[in-house]
Amino acid sequence: MPVLSTAQVDFFNQDGYVLVQQMFDAEEINLLHRTAKSDQELDKRSYHSSDGEGGLGRLSLWNHPGNSIYGMVARCNRIVNSMEKLLNGEVYHYHSKMILKDAKTGGAWTWHQDYGYWYENGLLFPQLASVMIAVDPVTKENGCLQVLSGSHHMGRLSHVTTGQQAGAEKEKVEQALKRLKLIHCEMEPGDALFFHCNLLHSSDQNKSENPRWTLICCYNSARNNPYKDSHHPSYTPLEKVDDQAIKTVGMTRFEDDDSDVAWLKPEKDLAWNNRYNKPLDE
Repeated sequence: MPVLSTAQVDFFNQDGYVLVQQMFDAEEINLLHRTAKSDQELDKRSYHSSDGEGGLGRLSLWNHPGNSIYGMVARCNRIVNSMEKLLNGEVYHYHSKMILKDAKTGGAWTWHQDYGYWYENGLLFPQLASVMIAVDPVTKENGCLQVLSGSHHMGRLSHVTTGQQAGAEKEKVEQALKRLKLIHCEMEPGDALFFHCNLLHSSDQNKSENPRWTLICCYNSARNNPYKDSHHPSYTPLEKVDDQAIKTVGMTRFEDDDSDVAWLKPEKDLAWNNRYNKPLDE
């Protein structure tokens, strides 16, 4: 799979996202799926956050890509070079996370912008983007990502806490829902969704019988290096790997990789989100 085309980049700039089918082939995504489902370290490092609606979101988050299969996905040429086209220059790995939306129990994620809270990490400009890779089939029934097309043009919105999640201010979201097209991003395993850090997005609870696991790799522009330390890294040169590296490392789990990926501790993540309990004018 080559990097994104000019037409795909144009669509991203206009709508704030672009969905690429079969970014990873059947062998690659099967390796990722089998690895993730059997990775005890990934499971052990996961933590929950309340969605404020009685559900619990579960995720594992790490700051450096490492040399496992997850790192090969985050560092492979087709992903990194695509990100560099979208963000107009060199990027570095800001963090990755596995969203573990389990059957019957997976919680919702309220409407938010990633830059709504990444801004607080000393990032002056919204020069970041993420790519969501479907590990399982992603459907409306199991809580696919929903996006408001073009909402990244609204700029950064204020965010407040709902449950243990930071969400965009309700009034602005309600008005955006009236004016902008709501897209349900259903995906097949191996599909990849690139989205801008100011794109409003959410997902419903998973009340189905099927899990919805997705790998999300996040990138920051090298020229947007944060001016202060936070729980995510400052500029760290990203060593790209050939696309074939995914198949070469095969089922290399976290427990098989001695790299320091700098796992995010749940208490640090939740404490960071809880800062939005403060009034909006603070």
